[in-house]
Amino acid sequence: MNDAATPQPTPDRGETAPEPLLDETVRELLDAAIAVMARSHSPYSNYPVGAAIRTTDGATFVGCNVENAAYPEGTCAEAGAIAAMVAGTDGHPVISTIVTVTASTRAGSPCGGCRQKIREFSDASTVVQCCTVEGLESTFTMDELLPDSFGPEDLLPTR
Repeated sequence: MNDAATPQPTPDRGETAPEPLLDETVRELLDAAIAVMARSHSPYSNYPVGAAIRTTDGATFVGCNVENAAYPEGTCAEAGAIAAMVAGTDGHPVISTIVTVTASTRAGSPCGGCRQKIREFSDASTVVQCCTVEGLESTFTMDELLPDSFGPEDLLPTR
């Protein structure tokens, strides 16, 4: 497979930029996120989202957004993937990489609530990749996505 960079227009300037090359892990997670995005239940927003997580021990978990007629009761794809990870892992899993994908022409990044949920299971090396079905658009570290964040280590120890 040839991953040669192909010039792509940038939405803000109309210039061309090389398409980011996907490593094997990101490609696998993007494929898994695209596959689960097809199962999204998003009849109200018509904005399907898929997410795929790779943990530091190499396990993969996926989730898609599930909307509800009572709008605030829906769940995001990232939250679904995190719930699957917690349910399928003994102990406290750590996210190595999370890939989100939308069917839109522009990749969406995790909402504020999902950023905090990702942070709960992250470490300094966690990477968040935001994609469209065409490929990778943005890469963030946890500190870039949620700077000066509050996490489990900030809580007082329980007695």
